[in-house]
Amino acid sequence: MLLKPTLKLEKITDISVELLNKFNITALILDVDNTLSTHHGMVLCDGLQNWLDTMRKNGIKLVILSNSTKKRVKPFAEKIDLDFLSTGLKPLFVGYMRAIKRLGEKRKNTAIVGDQIFTDVLGGNASFIKTILLTPIKPESSLRFRFKRKLEKLVYRLYKIENYKG
Repeated sequence: MLLKPTLKLEKITDISVELLNKFNITALILDVDNTLSTHHGMVLCDGLQNWLDTMRKNGIKLVILSNSTKKRVKPFAEKIDLDFLSTGLKPLFVGYMRAIKRLGEKRKNTAIVGDQIFTDVLGGNASFIKTILLTPIKPESSLRFRFKRKLEKLVYRLYKIENYKG
């Protein structure tokens, strides 16, 4: 069950305050690439700024945790006024614990939001936090990512996860 997300949604804006309340989630750890923007992109996905404003107004704590370097993450985080942790070492436990500490929240009230099963979901589940898997904004073209996405398709079938468009 380490690879099965708590929730599977299409996009970040599908996460509502009501849904978070239903799962007692008061803090979100956010991936960047293919979650908030395209891979290595700086353009916000549709509706992201309004979604961030809604989350903040409702007291949802937010932090970015990315495996990308500070050079990549910092300008994006500054653009949307969020705290961040770069070179997060996902799926290792340490990055998630640093993010939870930064949020000042309990694990049981925290969720990771990302697009990858083998980093975001695996690491979140191993860290005993809830996991929200999103459909990637745009497919990556590198051989490494195409291979990972093929493996993810197997996991989707194994757990009968719907809404997969990989």
